[in-house]
Amino acid sequence: MPQFKAPIRDFQFLLHDYLKLDQYSDVPGFADATPELMTPVLEAAAQLCEEVLFPLNQKGDAIGLKYENGNVIVPEGFKEAYKLYTENGWPSFTCDAAYGGQGLPEVLNMPLMEMVCSANLSFGLTPGLSHGAYNAIHQHGSEALKAKYLPKLVSGQWSGVMCLTEPQAGTDLGLVRCKAEPRPDGSFSITGTKIFISSGEHDMTENILHLVLARLPGAPSGTKGISLFLVPKFLVNDDGSLGARNTLLCAGIEHKMGLSASPTCVMQYDGAQGWLVGEPHKGMRAMFTMMNAARLYVGVQGLGIGEIAYQNALAYAKERLQSRAITGAKMPDKPADPIIVHADVRRMLLTMRAFTEGARALALEVALQIDLAKRHPEPDMRRQADDFVQLATPIVKSYLTDGGFDMANLAVQVHGGYGYIRDYGIEQYVRDARVTMIYEGTNGIQALDLVGRKLPQGTGRYLRSFFHPADAFLTQHKDNPAMQEFIKPLAKHLGYLQQATLWIATQGIANPDDAAGGAVEYQRLFAHVMLAYVWARQAAVALEKNGQDKVFYDAKLATARFYMQKILPNTLSLLASITAGSKSMMQGAL
Repeated sequence: MPQFKAPIRDFQFLLHDYLKLDQYSDVPGFADATPELMTPVLEAAAQLCEEVLFPLNQKGDAIGLKYENGNVIVPEGFKEAYKLYTENGWPSFTCDAAYGGQGLPEVLNMPLMEMVCSANLSFGLTPGLSHGAYNAIHQHGSEALKAKYLPKLVSGQWSGVMCLTEPQAGTDLGLVRCKAEPRPDGSFSITGTKIFISSGEHDMTENILHLVLARLPGAPSGTKGISLFLVPKFLVNDDGSLGARNTLLCAGIEHKMGLSASPTCVMQYDGAQGWLVGEPHKGMRAMFTMMNAARLYVGVQGLGIGEIAYQNALAYAKERLQSRAITGAKMPDKPADPIIVHADVRRMLLTMRAFTEGARALALEVALQIDLAKRHPEPDMRRQADDFVQLATPIVKSYLTDGGFDMANLAVQVHGGYGYIRDYGIEQYVRDARVTMIYEGTNGIQALDLVGRKLPQGTGRYLRSFFHPADAFLTQHKDNPAMQEFIKPLAKHLGYLQQATLWIATQGIANPDDAAGGAVEYQRLFAHVMLAYVWARQAAVALEKNGQDKVFYDAKLATARFYMQKILPNTLSLLASITAGSKSMMQGAL
């Protein structure tokens, strides 16, 4: 049986020592972001995830969902767990107080999101998607729509989903055919089919708000003609009570590789009544409000899987006795040594630790910059923060989901044959993690977004949001002897990233296939260097804390060394592949 223990100590370190949230006390919402408040909040979230959500994960995977006449019934215990989740106020954590929210920063919500994803990713999709729906309606909806729908979405009494994909329109949303016909009362009739709709139908909430992309009559072709509509499962009366069932139906659920307790629905809309969100033909702008937040959340899904995979691999490696250490027996009183003494097992475990702790720091930093982009009183600070968010979002989504899948695979490898056996629960993490690399924009699409949109934006303006702070950090620590083992590799590989960036930018103009062909590798190279910057900064904090919580900070320094010496050098092979160009790829025989 797997086990899970929330990494509260690391969250405390990152929020208060690494990000130093107390320096933002003048930013709205941050005044209460103190250790005194956050420690009990983290502990309460951990208790929910460890004691309620986690025990349901393996059971939910085994039981799966029931589909009966358009209705989806979630596994036993899920509905009760969701009720407890909402009663404790978790859906309202970062939402606007005007609609019943607590108004706290997004960076404080990320630990909860990660813990939920580690404990039970199938469960976590529903509140995660609801939060994305809240963001889209809150930012783009009319005052009337917000007043009518947000309070119960914020409370968790209702849930929300986004409905983009159609059988012929996946990544290419310009091919969407779903129709929206105006009604005399100002609403619209929505007709069409959407597929792959996570949590599109379930019995955990009394109403589900569908955010549907559709075309108005005479709309321009492509993405410029798409509008966004709010289509509730049940119509809502003026007094807020539920009215008649809308004319939409879950026509079936997909039978998937993983996430067996999360419904992936085929939704049919047959003249369903909906209301415009935002402006006509501006649906993509409104939807990207939801999708950008969702992409960070999906990255955290990969991180959550990586964390629980690491915890279980580490526990197993400490207990499993196999062979003797090649330098001599470490436990001569036992028939064999635990496998944690073996170099290759330690390589896998440290790779997992370096990924999870580095990725966690990066995810929290992006969440903090999202908060500053929305809340900081100074316009220049808001712009700088948003520049970094725009740059980092495709990197976080792709690197963290690739990493979550890779870490789950490593956990299976550490367990050996037992990792392949369903009873041990480890193979589920491989199956559950796989789809995170696909939905909310495949990781290849994220790479094209980075190379095609983010790099050229404002002649490199987004890039400066990373390169300038990294250069400043190197200058700050260049004369610190204790930091040289971290500063020197960061400086060297930052140079490789700059070299790759220049090649992509110049060669991409001459031959777009070269930029597209190297995009995935460039994205990974960028992520490696971002994490090197993250690890160097964590090392700097650990050195400052010399003598305090020695075991914790020594482990930080040891993991930072491993990252710099054993993972960061992968940038060299990535750079070589990028600069080899695309000729062998585009002209190769297939």
